[in-house]
Amino acid sequence: MDLRYDFYIAAKPEDVWHALVSDEGVSNIFFGCTIRSTFQVGDELAYVGPGNDGDQTVHVYGKLLEFEPNRVISYLEHPGPSYYENHADLKTRVTITLEPVGKCTKLVLINDQWQADHPSHANASKHWPMILSNLKTYAETGKTLDFGF
Repeated sequence: MDLRYDFYIAAKPEDVWHALVSDEGVSNIFFGCTIRSTFQVGDELAYVGPGNDGDQTVHVYGKLLEFEPNRVISYLEHPGPSYYENHADLKTRVTITLEPVGKCTKLVLINDQWQADHPSHANASKHWPMILSNLKTYAETGKTLDFGF
């Protein structure tokens, strides 16, 4: 049930990291969202952007577990309130690690700790490859992919 994706990106870890945590990068790779966080371990974070509740839709929210710039970000996440009534009871963990490999960056994303029958699993397995492909393209070219929506 765990989701794991390995990507090799022709960019430095610092550039990939910037795309993962900066307002500009997050907006480009996460379909217009921003990330709201102090980036202090234990604090809350949320991905907010256009969606079911307008421009300030909370898509996912949770707690930052690990944050080492240019190396790792890990957080517990819940689906936003507009998705499921029991959103606070649904959670998973996302861990993204970056490692330099030659002149590239190896990105590994693991989305685990899924509860049985978590209703977001199918959606996550569909959207992570799109988001990570967008991240790869953005870090390498400064452009994003056009998914037609």
